[in-house]
Amino acid sequence: MKLGTTLFAALVSATALLATVESASAFTRTEQAEDDSVRAVRPSRQREPAEQFQRRVVRLATNEAPGTIIVDTNNKFLYFVEGNNRATRYGVGVGREGFGWSGIVNIGRKEEWPSWRPPAEMRRREAAKGHMLPVVQEGGEDNPLGARAMYLYRNGHDTIFRIHGTNQPWTIGLNMSSGCIRMMNKDVEHLYSRASIGTKVIVVGPGNKQGKVAYEDNGIDILRTIFGG
Repeated sequence: MKLGTTLFAALVSATALLATVESASAFTRTEQAEDDSVRAVRPSRQREPAEQFQRRVVRLATNEAPGTIIVDTNNKFLYFVEGNNRATRYGVGVGREGFGWSGIVNIGRKEEWPSWRPPAEMRRREAAKGHMLPVVQEGGEDNPLGARAMYLYRNGHDTIFRIHGTNQPWTIGLNMSSGCIRMMNKDVEHLYSRASIGTKVIVVGPGNKQGKVAYEDNGIDILRTIFGG
């Protein structure tokens, strides 16, 4: 009888232990699944833009006048020409396939913490995918245009393209936009303070509609990048 009682107690203990292990295992699997889900949904949100897309002063050989902006959509760089064969280089995000463009435009107006008015065509396109866009989204940290916007005009008319910040900094260096030039907020604020209304913007991209433009990036100017000036 005593032996039977002992065996029964051992069996109960083993069952309880197994239940505990299975429960812990289930918790671990659930926790892991949730963690994997977070990583699957937000992998790039945890990724900083690659080092090459950080703001740098570079040696740029060009015949464009100081103050000109050159956007290299192929390499995902925007240059603000300083003169004396120097430029400030910023990493950018550009239009995805089918939304790339090229040409010579000017900054027609500027706005801090701009409101976003997605074009009707974009709203229709996204609605077909089940994503309803607002007619107007006021400026703020959740606004896709980020902290600053510079509106690009041609012959006095708004092209609907902008150089703007983004609330998705992980898209810098990628082809993700509907044709606008995206910058990290800290970079668009820096450029905004330097580029004035009327600034010439050359967008080098598909179709070569910008015509011939001479520029050659000869690498980082280490001293000016570190110490400025």
